Amino acid sequence: MVEHTRIAVVGGGVMGLSAAWALTRRGERPLVLERFGRGHSRGASHGETRNFNNAYAEEHYLDLLALAREGWDALGEVDGEPLLRLHGLVSHGAGAALGSAAGVGLADVERRLHERGLPAELLDGAEAARRWPGMRFEDTVLYSPDAGVARAAAALREVERRIAEGGGEVRWQTPVDRIEEDADGVTLHTAGGPVRADTVIVTVGAWTAGLLASIPLPRLRVTEESPAHFAPRDPATPWPSFNHFVTPGTWPANVYGMPTPGEGVKVGFHCVGDEVDPDARPFRTDAHAETLAAYVREWFPGLDAATAAPISCTYTSTADEAFVLDRVGRVVVGAGFSGQGFKFAPGVGSTLAGLALDPAALAAPAFRLRP
Repeated sequence: MVEHTRIAVVGGGVMGLSAAWALTRRGERPLVLERFGRGHSRGASHGETRNFNNAYAEEHYLDLLALAREGWDALGEVDGEPLLRLHGLVSHGAGAALGSAAGVGLADVERRLHERGLPAELLDGAEAARRWPGMRFEDTVLYSPDAGVARAAAALREVERRIAEGGGEVRWQTPVDRIEEDADGVTLHTAGGPVRADTVIVTVGAWTAGLLASIPLPRLRVTEESPAHFAPRDPATPWPSFNHFVTPGTWPANVYGMPTPGEGVKVGFHCVGDEVDPDARPFRTDAHAETLAAYVREWFPGLDAATAAPISCTYTSTADEAFVLDRVGRVVVGAGFSGQGFKFAPGVGSTLAGLALDPAALAAPAFRLRP
């Protein structure tokens, strides 16, 4: 017997769960199929926190961030605390060129945030160091108080709860081996038997290219990244989230990070890992360990560089780091979040839900598949 659902979601990370939640908010009862178990570490959604970074200049990202913020606010508090900890974000560095808009500087971002009604402030390095003595600064610093971190693990639990509350279902440990589309719908082949859907949303991260080989996707490069948590020297030191746009040639890449209570301050180079097969991932954490510790010694006087607790995570990146949010036939795809997607998840989910419900709907041009 063939199971049927109106809309299926393949992939139960933050993007798939957010899409399913958005569908339940519109009266649908989606079925989410996830190949791994709840809380697994094989994808890109696990961990306690993710950077909630609003230092963007491009309109399509700011629009998506505004949509995401509506979703985060709608999720409310979990365990007595909002899912966003808005302790602020500092962005700095001589190599500042944000997002995909080369040449955009911190003053441009400040102006764009003000145009959106978001608070932002330019500081000199001395004032920034006074406010955040655990960090070192040189040039102009952009402070965004309406930023910080998303409580990632808590968010996943809450979104899954909302899906069930809305009549949807999340089915763990149910891999989809193949997707076949025909004139009447889509067949999802699973070990437990086929599932038929009118439309399918595919949000499988590192496994996207393999599952959607017939769709003209951009190259999706899967890399294993190895940031680390470092212990503060003084527990009373205030910590913001941060972006450091380094001078080219001084360090392997730009740096990001955030405080995570109970784990320390996370510091990582952006997209420097080795390309990997997600099914044969080595879970290597030492590729840039010495260089990262050297960076911490130079730029973070408030952290003990000898206390690194490395972690392994994956990026699935497009060449320009733009997301893929589009529909081909009855298949809606969300992919290529390039290490910066989590904060956008409620907005991404809403966009994917809209694409699934309306074949004529379109995401922003920057997120569409190119012919």
